[in-house]
This record gives sequence, C-alpha cells and structure tokens, in this order.
Amino acid sequence: MKFETTNGPLAEQQADALLLVAQTNNQLIGAASDIDTALDGQLQSALSSVGFSGKSGTVAVLPTLGRLPAARVVVAGLGEPSDLTIDGIRSAWGAAARKAREAGARSIASDAPPSMFGPAGIRAAVEGARLGLYQHRIYRSEQNENGDVESITFAGVDEPEQLVAGGQLADGICLARDLVNAPGLDLYPERLAGRAWEMADELGLECTVYDRAALQEMGAGAIVAVGQGSKREPRLIHLVYRPDGESLGVAGFVGKAITFDTGGVNLKPPDGMRNMKMDMAGGAAVIGAMRAIAEMKPSYTVHGVIAAAENMPSHSAFRPGDVLKTLSGKTVEITNTDAEGRLVLADALTFTARQGAEFMIDLATLTGASVVAVGNSAASLFGTDDALAQDVLQAAEFSGERMWRMPLWDDYRRDLDSDIADIVNSGNRDGGAIKAALFLREFTHGVPWVHLDIAGPAWSTKEEGYRIKCGTGFGTHTLATLLEQRARG
Repeated sequence: MKFETTNGPLAEQQADALLLVAQTNNQLIGAASDIDTALDGQLQSALSSVGFSGKSGTVAVLPTLGRLPAARVVVAGLGEPSDLTIDGIRSAWGAAARKAREAGARSIASDAPPSMFGPAGIRAAVEGARLGLYQHRIYRSEQNENGDVESITFAGVDEPEQLVAGGQLADGICLARDLVNAPGLDLYPERLAGRAWEMADELGLECTVYDRAALQEMGAGAIVAVGQGSKREPRLIHLVYRPDGESLGVAGFVGKAITFDTGGVNLKPPDGMRNMKMDMAGGAAVIGAMRAIAEMKPSYTVHGVIAAAENMPSHSAFRPGDVLKTLSGKTVEITNTDAEGRLVLADALTFTARQGAEFMIDLATLTGASVVAVGNSAASLFGTDDALAQDVLQAAEFSGERMWRMPLWDDYRRDLDSDIADIVNSGNRDGGAIKAALFLREFTHGVPWVHLDIAGPAWSTKEEGYRIKCGTGFGTHTLATLLEQRARG
C-alpha cells in the first residue's frame, strides 16, 4: 500500500473514495465543508438521514451521485473536540479505511487530520489506516475476498516524513500480528527464529540464534526444560540494533514466545488451549518493535531477546517437583508446568542483563490473573524503577495501548518460598499476576525493569477502529515510542 501527499483540493482527487471526518452533531470540519458545497449542501442532511451523528467510532458511507470525481465519501466520527486524542485519530482513520475497502474502494483520498496534533496527527492517521486495513488471509482459499486498498493520498498535507514514519511503525505492528496469528503447526521455535533472522538480514540488524545445545552449554536450564517435552527444540533469539551515531543508552526488550502452550504435564482444559498459539505474543511484539526500530533509527542501542519454546506433554516433558538450574545460577522448584512463561523469561532476563542493558522491559502473556484484574483491553505493568515505569506509561498513552501499574508487594514473595530450592515457579492463586512479577524480579540483577503482562490485550475477539480480531501486536508501538520520547528528553 502506498501513502502519498498532494497539494490539490480533496474534492478534485481522482480516487474511489474520499475520507472525511466530522465531530459530534455532524459538525463538518476540514475539507468536509468543501465537499458539502460540491454536493449542493446535502452532505450533512444525508449523514443525518442514515443515522450518523459524528460520535467517536461511527462511520458513514455515501454515494456522490457523479457530482465529484470520487464515487463515494466515507465520513468518520471524531466525537467531542475536547475528548479527541491522538489515538482517536488512529481509530477514526482505521475504521474509515476499512469501511472504504468494504465498499469496494481501491484508492482513497483523505482529508488531513485536525491540526491540533501537528505532524503527529498525520503519522497517527497513517498508522490507523494501515492497521485498520490489516488482513491475515494466507490460510484462506480466497486470498482477496474484499480486495486491497492500493493507495491512500492525503490532500493538503506537506509532511512526507510523517507518512514514512507511520508506515514503518505500522509495518512493525503488522509483523507482530502476522506472527501471533500463525498456527503452532507452522510457527514453532526454529521457524520463529528463522523469521527473526530474515528480518534482521533485510534491515541490517545483528541476529544470533542459540539452539538447544548452545542453551545447555550456556546454562539456560529453564528454557531447555520448558522445551524438552516437544520435538520442536527451543531457541533463544538475540537481535541487536546499533545507531549510526552516538548511543544515548542501552535498552533491553525481552519477549516470552511459547509458540504453543498445552500447559505441559499440568494440561490445560480444551477451552483454555484453543488460542494458545498466541502465547508467543510478547516475543512477537519485541520482533515487531525491532523491525520498526531498525527503520526509524532511534539513538539507542537495543537488545531484543526472545525466549522461544513449545510446552508439550510427553515422556520427556519436565514435571512438577523437578528442580531447574537457571542461567543466573538460581534454582527453581516446579509446582506447575503451566507456569512456564516465567521460566523462559528468567533465563532471557539474565541473558539480557549480561549484554549490558541499562534498563529492561519484558512482555509476556503471563497470567489469567492479569485479565481478571484489568480486563481484556489492558496490560498490567509492574516495575522496579519509578521513572522507567512512568516513561512506559506515557509512551503507552500516546500509543493507545492501555496499561495500569500494579504493586510489587514484598510480603507476597514468601508464597514463592521453596523447601528444597531457591524459589518455586508458582505459588497459590491469590494475587497471581503480582507473584508472577515477583518471580521475574528475582532475575533482573538490579537492572531497572518493567514487566508488562499482556495476557488480555494481545488477542482480540472484536473489531474496533484500527484494532482487529485475533492477534493485535500489542506492545510494539509502546516500545518504539518509548525510545523516541526518551531521545527527545
């Protein structure tokens, strides 16, 4: 898909559809008033006749009846001006672009977003349109059921660099979505490593992949144990981005990538296993972020570390009661093989700290307790460093990725005490998300750290704005935005 700009009036654009926006009570803004004039003042009344009100999340499609070069206009509601956010821009353009495609449009000419957000509004509109038009159709016999939008042209916009940046970030999120949506049959640890390697080779990132033998030699006993029940052997993927000029710091992004999670010997019930191909969404977010970072080129050195394994039950699977020696040297007594994500992250966090990371952020579909606490549309955030946690929350707010900070209460740590090892991998169910985070804290080695439990928002069952069903790519935008915002100070 191409994103372009033009100085010509929107009403004169040769496109299949014109994309306009309106505020509450059908208040037309921007070029919409010019379009209304070209339609003899009938646009507003036509919108009212189809029940469109301009509320946020609403979209109307109307024919132009030959009065404009474009066959139809698509109008997205922005809601009240006082309530509009940068993510509201993304949502409006995502929903409108998708409606235009459903109406048969292959080319779209768009009005500029409201000027209140400056150049960032242009970028947000590009991100929203690209993400709203995302499709994962490689497993369908009919590949282009609705056709594809081939171009979106922004009229009256002179910010080509924002079009590029928005496309780059959206491409990273789309890659993360592709990975999450791929079934475990096709995307197992070795193949995930292959996808990361291909991306690194394309974009000039460093990439090292550690196989099972290398992990054993390294002493990464937790990753090895989680993957030993499957014929698909585990992998540790290490991506590195280095800026061309001075580096402002060293970031470590760590992702859990359980490419399929049966629960292991502590087998999940059938309903709990259906979508467990998405248990690698944290790793997918890191890979997607590394793609965006490689193209956007922030002034940070970034280590992207992805711990990949398939958690299967078999004669060789690890068991409750086993004691594992992690890369850090600490030992873990296994109380539940379905608490495997924190095990692979334990080794991955130690590995990342040893790379010289000055701060670390891990992402993982870790606990159902997080979903109970904050719902399906938000991530739980835990952190040892207040400044880092606040920076992540600020980046998340800009990115439209809802997060809520949760406590790390030290007295809960006693529920992870073991009689025979340094720690157990799972305590009782009360405060499960907090205890999982406390477990991970044991392997941060004093490096400022934030943990994002994305079990809820990594997967969606509904389509809304630029968010689509199935894998969402949650976390990718926040990671890339964090580095941009920190670089600006």
